Amino acid sequence: MMHFGTTELIIVLVIVLLLFGVGRISKIASEIGKGVREFRSGITGKEEEGANQETEANAKKEEKTD
Repeated sequence: MMHFGTTELIIVLVIVLLLFGVGRISKIASEIGKGVREFRSGITGKEEEGANQETEANAKKEEKTD
């Protein structure tokens, strides 16, 4: 089986950095973090207070525009 060493991992990371750029990588990482957070809250059945308040605020804004 093929094992990746430190040198190979560094080369892959440099290539990914060159392809996507720093800004896009940070955006992708934050989106992955949000997805993991939502997945965890979905598994446990708990919702964050901030998410509930944000959803209610968005609903109120939509009612005002209608």
